[in-house]
Amino acid sequence: MKKIWMILLAVAMLGSVATATGCSTDTAAESQETFVFANSGAYKPFSFDESGQIVGFDVDIANEIAKRLDREPVMNSPVPFDALIQGLKAGKYNALVASHGITEERALVVDFSRPYYRSGAQIFVGEGTTDISGPADLAGKKIGVVKASTYLDLAESLTDPDKVTTYDSDVIALQDLTTGRLDAVITDKLVGLMARNEAGLKINAISDPLQQDEMGIVVQKGDTELLAEIDKALNDMIADGTYEEISMRWFGENILGE
Repeated sequence: MKKIWMILLAVAMLGSVATATGCSTDTAAESQETFVFANSGAYKPFSFDESGQIVGFDVDIANEIAKRLDREPVMNSPVPFDALIQGLKAGKYNALVASHGITEERALVVDFSRPYYRSGAQIFVGEGTTDISGPADLAGKKIGVVKASTYLDLAESLTDPDKVTTYDSDVIALQDLTTGRLDAVITDKLVGLMARNEAGLKINAISDPLQQDEMGIVVQKGDTELLAEIDKALNDMIADGTYEEISMRWFGENILGE
């Protein structure tokens, strides 16, 4: 009897180990039936909270891609912007549809789709500001930017690095601009104008955009199969008018920039 119980116990333990091993490798991003994507949820109008639900241009683009890949969309949001690429590399997501600027530095560790929209890095100042009319006037000024954004290096090149404050959200940075905590904010032109027009923030865009940015969807380095599928989905969306329909819904214009 004792021998039988020992055999049964061994079988049970073996089953438990097998189950645990299976669970440890069965991540959401490995399923071929889902398209797991992530965004910050704090970048209006691209991804933001509306009545407890994350919505926006990036969300609509990701959902349309999932539809064309014949996969179920699964969104992870909000995720701090500076943690998104780390999470992708860890296998938590299939892709980041989160307004990442395509840069050489990022391309060393991840792969990018074709550009899915273009915008520019814009300087915003508080209403009534008279001593800042262009980038040359930012020397020694307090500038706000989003963490891990392409605007951080730009800001540090225009003022002292210790004068640059990083934020989790562009909206919070722009709000601090109106209170006088900052002298300027560098952010995406579309985001700043939306915050001014919809939230009524007393801010103004000055001068021309500092640079033209191309935004891409991000996948793990070497995931060429998924990248090709995403590029095809985007090209098809552009060709059949779906992309423009989504863009018009959020901006009243086509932001592809081609």
